[in-house]
Amino acid sequence: MMATQVFKHHEYDMQCGAQAVDGGKFQPTLVISKNVWPTRPRTIAVRRGNFLTQEVAIASAQAQGLEWIAEYG
Repeated sequence: MMATQVFKHHEYDMQCGAQAVDGGKFQPTLVISKNVWPTRPRTIAVRRGNFLTQEVAIASAQAQGLEWIAEYG
């Protein structure tokens, strides 16, 4: 089971997700797409962690997405 939310930040869309892992915990996932050319989605390697809720895992993915945009965007 995987939950996702899409956040917009400047000219980027961040698809932040939470994927269920063993023990009823969740790991974050992150895909970033630029709204202008090139629009190729990029799956970003996020720091792994076992979070107790989907919301916390998604918040972690969003924070790491903002960090990635600031450094590489």
